[in-house]
Amino acid sequence: MKTTRLAQLASLAVVGSMALAACGSDNTTGTTSAEGSSSSASASESAATECFSGTINAEGSSAQKNAIEEAIASYGEACKDAKLNYNPTGSGAGIKQFIAGQVDFAGSDSALKTEGKDGAQSEAAQAEAFCGSPAWNLPMVTGPIAIAFNVKGVDKLTITPAVAADIFSGKITTWNDAKIAEINKGVTLPATAIKVFFRSDESGTTENFTKYLKAAAPEGWTADASKKWTGAGEGKEKSAGVAEGVKSTDGGVTYVEWSYAKDNKLGIASVDNGAGAVELTGESVGKAVAAAKQAGTGNDLALKLDYATKEAGAYPIILVTYEIVCSKNKDAEKGKNIKAFLKHFASTDVQKGLEEIGYAPLPKEVEDKVLTAIDALS
Repeated sequence: MKTTRLAQLASLAVVGSMALAACGSDNTTGTTSAEGSSSSASASESAATECFSGTINAEGSSAQKNAIEEAIASYGEACKDAKLNYNPTGSGAGIKQFIAGQVDFAGSDSALKTEGKDGAQSEAAQAEAFCGSPAWNLPMVTGPIAIAFNVKGVDKLTITPAVAADIFSGKITTWNDAKIAEINKGVTLPATAIKVFFRSDESGTTENFTKYLKAAAPEGWTADASKKWTGAGEGKEKSAGVAEGVKSTDGGVTYVEWSYAKDNKLGIASVDNGAGAVELTGESVGKAVAAAKQAGTGNDLALKLDYATKEAGAYPIILVTYEIVCSKNKDAEKGKNIKAFLKHFASTDVQKGLEEIGYAPLPKEVEDKVLTAIDALS
């Protein structure tokens, strides 16, 4: 990762393989544990942040790893007695651990499913059974999904939904294919073989990317959206794995959260949904998120994204990472602690700082709803 506030606060954040105290998962690689600074925080920081003394354990989305690390570090700066652990094992694992009562909240790139499969209870129903109250999906991090590439001699690339579907399903196999050349006039494209890398673990990023392909290119991508990849390519674990695969492979391409593409200095394609090529920026992503409709009710802020939007200037391949929490925690003190940290994470200052490391801040109208929901947690 490039130098960020997190790096500046390195003494506050320890990244290691130590297991979460309440995790119960064998997969602890990459666990982030951040404890508050032993030095006194400034009066202004202390006044603006509600602090607690104790430990919070969370698990899930690797796409939000860099963002939550940033929030953990800045929270620890102000709250020296707070300890927060986040294990980026993937959205699917995070939800399972939350439902099993092994972590205090989950990070997921897709909201809890409200319908079960083959007669099984839905994720939402299972979470409510564990919580003893409805579980809420709180959008916290906007993690744009980049179509990231590494093609020698190619710095700029435009992709349409149809071409993306053909690339990721294995129908287009070389970078100088006529379909790619047609939308990249003036770009010298080599005959290099296309090497697709996909997430081998269950992934909310995969689910959101396949939702995009299904919505924007239904003729080319006929498979249902899923956390499990059904297209072509070679599987790699987590966001870091696919990004590294592309970085080390001439002709490589993947779908990955923006910050990982930036950290690995990968090429990032512009996307043309039909209203012209749109570059991935915080502004273009914010335009797409602001247009999302609320799918949940009340303070359950699950969003319905329009992946097929043709709105000019809106970058369409986005995911919103949710923090999934019990609306009323069985442990009142734990609930209060979670509430304090999430209020910090959703604050305007923290959200604005995330853009520096490859995330888009929540649009103001969404941020306001999130803060209202957090205030209602108990």
